[in-house]
Amino acid sequence: MSDSNQEIEAKFYVTGLAGVKARLHELEATLIHERILETNIRFDLPGARLRSKGRVLRLRRDTEARLTYKGGSRNEQGVLSRTEIEFTVGDFDKAKQFLEALGYQELMRYDKFREVYQLDNCHIMLDELPYGYFIEIEGENVEDIQKASAKLHLRWEAAITRSYNALFDSVKRALNLKFNDLSYRNFLDIKVKPEHLGVTPADVHA
Repeated sequence: MSDSNQEIEAKFYVTGLAGVKARLHELEATLIHERILETNIRFDLPGARLRSKGRVLRLRRDTEARLTYKGGSRNEQGVLSRTEIEFTVGDFDKAKQFLEALGYQELMRYDKFREVYQLDNCHIMLDELPYGYFIEIEGENVEDIQKASAKLHLRWEAAITRSYNALFDSVKRALNLKFNDLSYRNFLDIKVKPEHLGVTPADVHA
């Protein structure tokens, strides 16, 4: 949400979204986007040259189609900061064909339900993926993000610095999965536990 093409965010694994959603309502947060299914395709050059440098090229479809580039990330006090350039495209399928014509290859596809709220100076993303529930908090700086996480009763020490795709890699290794797409269809009969992801729930307090 920064105007400087910088994405600054923290991510948390949670046991469910209902509690955080109820807390957002208590705090009178503003609903920005209702829950919607996202279809994402991640592209790379031969040899996974983008991924090897921590870069991302993604085509997403929800209420519109968007093309996104993300540079390598920096970790500052548990918050990830990286260059992000994103813009809408008029035709999802034509954009896919365009990237393939330039030599980019489909690396993977992944599904995600997302609902977005505004809380103070932050965007709060409630994400449901085939392997679990997550909260992303995006803001202008670390302080704002830390304040928002405290208001939502999320344990800061449980913040995750890995991407959804990296978490998927952990699940594949833990459960010996052979498929490459993070889709709900692939996970119909699979039960994923926090230890498979290598995470600790941020909404469980001692």
